[in-house]
Amino acid sequence: MTNEVMQLVSDNVFGVWFLIGAALVFWMQAGFAMVEAGFTRAKNTGNILMKNLMDFCIGTVMFILIGFSFLLGEDFLGFIGKPGFDIFTSYANFDFSSFVFNLVFCATTATIVSGAMAERTKFLSYCVYSAVISALIYPIEAHWIWGGGWLAQMGFHDFAGSCAIHMVGGTCALIGAKILGPRIGKFTTDKDGKVTKVNAIPGHNLALGALGCFILWLGWYGFNGAAAVTIPQLGSIFLTTTVAPAVATVVCMIFTWVKYGYPDVSMCLNASLAGLVAVTAPCDVTDCFGAAIIGAVAGVLVVFGVWLLDYKLHIDDPVGAVAVHFMNGIWGTIAVGLFATKSAPESELVGLFYGGGFKLLGIQLVGLISVMAWAVVTITITFLVIKAIFGLRVDAEEEITGLDAVEHGLASAYADFALTSSINNFSSQANIEIPADAVPIDEAVPVQVRTPDPSIATASDVSITKITIYAKQSRFDALNEEMAKIGIKGMTVTNVLGCGAQHGRVSQYRGVTMDLNLLPKIQVDIVVSKISPRIVIDAAKRALYTGHVGDGKIFVYNVENAIRISSGAEGYDALAD
Repeated sequence: MTNEVMQLVSDNVFGVWFLIGAALVFWMQAGFAMVEAGFTRAKNTGNILMKNLMDFCIGTVMFILIGFSFLLGEDFLGFIGKPGFDIFTSYANFDFSSFVFNLVFCATTATIVSGAMAERTKFLSYCVYSAVISALIYPIEAHWIWGGGWLAQMGFHDFAGSCAIHMVGGTCALIGAKILGPRIGKFTTDKDGKVTKVNAIPGHNLALGALGCFILWLGWYGFNGAAAVTIPQLGSIFLTTTVAPAVATVVCMIFTWVKYGYPDVSMCLNASLAGLVAVTAPCDVTDCFGAAIIGAVAGVLVVFGVWLLDYKLHIDDPVGAVAVHFMNGIWGTIAVGLFATKSAPESELVGLFYGGGFKLLGIQLVGLISVMAWAVVTITITFLVIKAIFGLRVDAEEEITGLDAVEHGLASAYADFALTSSINNFSSQANIEIPADAVPIDEAVPVQVRTPDPSIATASDVSITKITIYAKQSRFDALNEEMAKIGIKGMTVTNVLGCGAQHGRVSQYRGVTMDLNLLPKIQVDIVVSKISPRIVIDAAKRALYTGHVGDGKIFVYNVENAIRISSGAEGYDALAD
């Protein structure tokens, strides 16, 4: 009797955990949206959010109509589940939990494609191929693996989807990005169309990308762990799901630090996801050592994947979806045949490196090649048909304008946001140490005198000078204090972006050297008459100088006249308080 009660409690606990895991996988949609939005440009943010939302919503509709029965319906010849409408005709006996669980996995497969084809795909076309993936491509191959199909009968093992979800999604992403073509400006070509240079197109918000990465990592505990059947197995899965991405990220950090001279932020975020993808198939059958090796390979493989697409295949993947999901989906599927061990709870599999021989590895390779072939053929047909009927890509003008405006009538996803400065950060209280090899102050903060067109306004009877200062945001407090000391009581401060290449500094984004950087600056405009412009200039140079090129620039203009609108006063009277 006691054993029966304990079994009942256990079944109910894991039944609830099964649904909690499904909810965590659903929450991963937010992670994908944040990663994709952060790694792309602000003018397409609304479009990306809409696509990630519709992935799940369209996927739900298609999964209800046909996808679920193709996946988990009565097996037909090991290839497909028989179509049925039990969700409508036999609802009282329907497996609600299984439907929800498999639905959220299906939606993930479609979402992977979005990132690789971001910033230049027609929204209508995206909705169509998202529906096809959810209705046909994913459910049929997933039936082979999880629905009692021929791969399951053979002994193929993919516990949570390195092959069924990530490799398939990555394959669709790779083919879609190839057919679609690169974003405008990604590659420089000669007159014959040969790529001569790879250009970086940085994402607009790495903070969003990092948030998305952490959301996905959290969701992955449900992704990998929801199907666990015992507490030890669940604990082991949590362990491997933690170790693999952590090791992958550390390895990627070291690798990019050595290769590029800097630990690459966006690449390390990709590496965390790559480690998660790679351990998804073997998470239940490998141990800590196996998870660490799987993660280490993933950390290098993701960097190689980004380089391969940029410099050899010339395929534009803005978020690294192919490197993360396709390449590490392949690696994770193969890793089952290498690192499976009976020491993992509930595991009956033994891989090559644990004395199991080549049998399991051979089964994994057969399954991998078969599923990949299915995905390649079906998604290629899908994209070519969509291209012929609707067109896949927006035109050049729409791409340059941004998909938020042309596809959704949205001026900006950040309508109420403006650039903000980091003023009032007490930078004036910091002691700036001038380096021994400091450049001269006139080179660090150059001054240029500009002469205006005398036809613009009637000349004042006094000398009026406008001084425009461009400086780092962090030096505003120091500049403000120096101006106060010399009696400057008014100034106009504007946040601006400076575009240029700074001598002696090389910036890289995902391994691609950037020729020009947009850097946040402040523009300070001061108009003086009574106070000598030279006093203002000298004070500004003292405040801004740190001994480095790029401390700032000062422009001096002769002003013909100043007019106060409220009183009509002109010249010096217009400047007086």
